Amino acid sequence: MGKHGIILFGHGARDPRWAEPFERLAAKLRSLRGDPVALAFLELMTPDLPAAVAAQAADGCDAITVVPVFFGQGGHVRRDLPQVIDTCRAAHPGVVIHCATAVGEDDGVLDAVARYCLTQV
Repeated sequence: MGKHGIILFGHGARDPRWAEPFERLAAKLRSLRGDPVALAFLELMTPDLPAAVAAQAADGCDAITVVPVFFGQGGHVRRDLPQVIDTCRAAHPGVVIHCATAVGEDDGVLDAVARYCLTQV
C-alpha cells in the first residue's frame, strides 16, 4: 500500500505571519502520522494546491486528502476549490484525491472554538 498524504488548504495572505497557525497545525499532524502533510494556498502564498499535490504524488502518495482550513464553506470552498481539485485529478489520474468539508463545518471544531471562547471571559 502506498502513502496517504494530507494537504491543509488555506486562503493565503500577503503577511507571511498569517500562515503561522497553519504551519503549527501541519507540524502537529506530522508528529501524529508517518505519511506526508503539506500546506497549500489558494492565492498570495506558495505552494498552490496543484504544486502541493504534484509534490505528494512525486513522493509516492497514491491517495491525498485535501482539508480546507476555512471556517465556513463560502465561494472559495464551494466554487474555486472544486475546480482546482478537478485540475489536480486530471494531472494525476493515478492518485485518489478526496476533499474534506471545511474544518469549521465540523461540530467537534465548533465545540473546541466554543470552549476557547468561554475561557476568554
